[in-house]
Amino acid sequence: MENYMKLEIAALSVNESFARSAVAAFALSLNPTLGELSDIKTAVSEAVTNCIVHAYDRGQEGRILIECRAQGENSLHIRITDYGCGIEDLSKAVLPFYTTLSGEERSGMGFTIMQTFMDDFSLESEKGKGTCVEMLKKIGEVENGGIKELANA
Repeated sequence: MENYMKLEIAALSVNESFARSAVAAFALSLNPTLGELSDIKTAVSEAVTNCIVHAYDRGQEGRILIECRAQGENSLHIRITDYGCGIEDLSKAVLPFYTTLSGEERSGMGFTIMQTFMDDFSLESEKGKGTCVEMLKKIGEVENGGIKELANA
């Protein structure tokens, strides 16, 4: 049986740490290393923060759906969806240092961080309907001369 969870939260900054912790707690069933757990928490934090900051106008009520699925014994699939304004140009949005809020203290590194800390990353968005980030983290794999192999093998 495949293990999964769904969590819907209000798009409020006070919920970012809860979302990060909830996903990390779910991931514990896969027995990740501290480094893998840290990678997951960082990527989820960036994805949820992007939803909170960019998807909804200030004062607009928004929601974020977080879905996690443990695939087999060593893969964690995470999908984070908002139902906000969407992203007009995905190719621009994934560029390092790009931000739609240039007047604020934003680094424009959210998607870059997600891509760096996860093993797979995809982004879909539709103007006026929202954005979906999907990420995959392989648990228990280590780099060995550029080839990934299971740590227990």
